[in-house]
Amino acid sequence: MNGKRALVTGATAGLGLAVAESLAGAGSNIILHDLIEPKETAAQLRSRFDVEVTSVAADLSQRACIETMMADLLGPGAIDILVNNAVVRHFAPVEDFAPERWDEALAVNLSAPFHLIRLALPAMKKRNWGRIINMASIYSTRAVADRIDYVTTKTAILGMTRAVAIETATSGITCNAISPGTLPTPAIQRKIASVAADEGRSAEETTRDYLAARQPSGRFIGMENVGAMVVFLSSPAGQDITGAILPIDGGWAVA
Repeated sequence: MNGKRALVTGATAGLGLAVAESLAGAGSNIILHDLIEPKETAAQLRSRFDVEVTSVAADLSQRACIETMMADLLGPGAIDILVNNAVVRHFAPVEDFAPERWDEALAVNLSAPFHLIRLALPAMKKRNWGRIINMASIYSTRAVADRIDYVTTKTAILGMTRAVAIETATSGITCNAISPGTLPTPAIQRKIASVAADEGRSAEETTRDYLAARQPSGRFIGMENVGAMVVFLSSPAGQDITGAILPIDGGWAVA
């Protein structure tokens, strides 16, 4: 993947950073995005992998911000690999869910991937090559209480993936979605720590029970494994995979 440019949204830490690390390790130049420009993270990535790393900031809930960012990035050339990873999520029953939170989730989780894809596609088509990877979720195919924004937007991203895949099937561009199970993200770790504190239990015991109720494997999904899947889909070996929803969930989807 030497010479390819990959934009990963929401990439300061967690899954986004793991994906960026995997792509950089495969030789891709990286554009790290987040709400606050991840300059320090970009410098570390540049030093570790000896690839070109650019850091950018943009509020993905605002279409104008997305368009400005993409205009700047597309000036030097195409974005070859687009990974739509950025996400917001809130927790509340439907009747108590703040309307402004709903609007924010639709904007960041669904409208932003649409705008990023539509803006990246023309340059991809000129090169007859491109990879679009949308981060879905186990909750793209099932529901959970008190998370209507996340369930709804992650379900909708599957439809977007399929629609883009059909439109680009003969263009050298692929569009796929990856559907992870429970990852050891900072948010999940904080949630488990909170449950452990409330119940007076150890973090290890709480983690074991938390995962046992979800993933038959009984362990967290390795973020580096999701990154490896992104690299595979972006490689020549992935050229015939498009419109796919690829689970990495320790057997959760089939349990």
